[in-house]
Amino acid sequence: MPTVAEQLIDVLVQSGVRRIYGVVGDSLNPVVDAVRRTGGSARGGIDWIHVRNEEAGAFAAAAEAQLTGTLAVCAGSCGPGNLHLLQGVYDAHRSGAPVLAIASHIPSAQIGTGFFQETHPERLFAECSHYCEMVSSPEQMPRLARIAVQNAVGRRGAAVLVLPGDVSHESAAQPTGECWSLPSPPAILPAAADVDRLVERVNRAEKVMIMAGAGCRAAHADVLALAEAVGAPVGHSLRGKEFVQYDNPFDVGMSGLLGYGACYEAMHEADLVLLLGTDFPYDTFLPQRNTVQVDIDAARIGRRSVLEFGVLGDVGETIRAALPRLARKPDRSFLNAMLRKHERGLQRTVDTYTKDVAQQVPLHPEYVADILDEEAAEDAVFTVDTGMCNVWAARYLTPNGRRRLIGSFVHGSMANALPHAIGAQTADPGRQVVAMCGDGGLAMLLGELLTLKTHALPVKAVVFNNSSLGMVKLEMLVDGLPDFGTDHDQVDFAALAKAAGLHSRRVEKPGDVRDGIREILAHDGPAVLDVVTDPNALSIPPNITASQVRGFALAASRTVLGGGVGKMLQLAKSNLRNIPRP
Repeated sequence: MPTVAEQLIDVLVQSGVRRIYGVVGDSLNPVVDAVRRTGGSARGGIDWIHVRNEEAGAFAAAAEAQLTGTLAVCAGSCGPGNLHLLQGVYDAHRSGAPVLAIASHIPSAQIGTGFFQETHPERLFAECSHYCEMVSSPEQMPRLARIAVQNAVGRRGAAVLVLPGDVSHESAAQPTGECWSLPSPPAILPAAADVDRLVERVNRAEKVMIMAGAGCRAAHADVLALAEAVGAPVGHSLRGKEFVQYDNPFDVGMSGLLGYGACYEAMHEADLVLLLGTDFPYDTFLPQRNTVQVDIDAARIGRRSVLEFGVLGDVGETIRAALPRLARKPDRSFLNAMLRKHERGLQRTVDTYTKDVAQQVPLHPEYVADILDEEAAEDAVFTVDTGMCNVWAARYLTPNGRRRLIGSFVHGSMANALPHAIGAQTADPGRQVVAMCGDGGLAMLLGELLTLKTHALPVKAVVFNNSSLGMVKLEMLVDGLPDFGTDHDQVDFAALAKAAGLHSRRVEKPGDVRDGIREILAHDGPAVLDVVTDPNALSIPPNITASQVRGFALAASRTVLGGGVGKMLQLAKSNLRNIPRP
């Protein structure tokens, strides 16, 4: 009879899991040994991916799940081990990534006695999971394992299985059986009455604007067909960028704290805003009127904005149901005006940020991001640290329908880029994976450079090294506070990477940027490019006024943070070619 741990691993193999990210230790040892007994993925089993911090393992699992759309698994030993998982599990859950976390526990007879390393993971993980239960006896397996898997996959988020070490070591009491095939996510059809209401409202509107999010992942063509029919400018959230912006002649940029272009203006000048598949969190940027929302999750409808009504349904299915009945709007004056405003705004701010930038020292991070965008593969996966790297990614990385962009865009954790890259690269070894790391984020989980070396993962880490917590400095500035505690000692990350056995290069001059990027991208193995950038490059135009700073939180970011949008200007210009000039 197999052990409970072996039975758990059998369920994971049946569920299509091919690897577990974690750190071995004490109460987790029976599970790790069960993994060993499978012989690894090459023999139809599971690989153990050893990371240096369980937090990184959870982030890696989150990235794998987002990239593949399938279940990914991480694990931590009792007490401190599984506590380290919390940050990455939160990120996975809030990103809608199907992740199962195995949180091993102290011996079951010691629970409640204040035993060494005792915590209560079933309480700690409850807030960041759809399902969190403890296996108290062998009789509960494999049932609880299957329920956990089904919650993670079916509800698109985290599930946690708490497993005391002594229970995992016991013999299984129930046959494992066979796992039924995990279902594909359903296409949620909107109610006919909701489609009728949507058609009537869109037909009545004179100026329609679309704000699209990650829920438009499979509806790119549908969103563009809708925009064409009703003459709607299309803005997007950061998470929607990779799915909406490419090949989009209606693009007016992004709203929010990192926003640029005419997205904000279009939303506030429209007499109907369609929120399509977005849970955009910054309600002060939304008009709070003239709004209809379409989403597959009823809990999201109306929680960010005052709505006329909401439609529960898949974005693509909803558009396809409504489109044949929509009256095409021949008047394109609103769309054309927003496209012109978008182009003019980008031209002004791009001029501010690109004048002589290729000659300036310290290096402008915008220039580095722009060159990286040009040199990276057409199907590259970019993982992006929270903070200023989010700004450069939002404005300089060009989506094309094949590239992917992964970050802690909802949870907003530091240090996510490198561990996210570990998961993405492990899941797709032949694909180019580029981690855009802030120096603060990389320093926080610096040990994961050793993980790249251990597993020979050819991740390319580009470090934007400004010896500063740039986004925090900006937050202090707009609050009228002097920056304090944001600057730190200069670190030679290239030297640290070299000491870890990785190929590395340090760049301090603009003329070396392109060659440095090409060198690390071409290297056959993990590589680090340490780029020394200007700590004062905070994406604020030099002519900012005091009133604009004070008004930042009330949507002035469209001008305050309007600089440095790189390829977006070229896109805007191309979208204007067929528009009559006034």
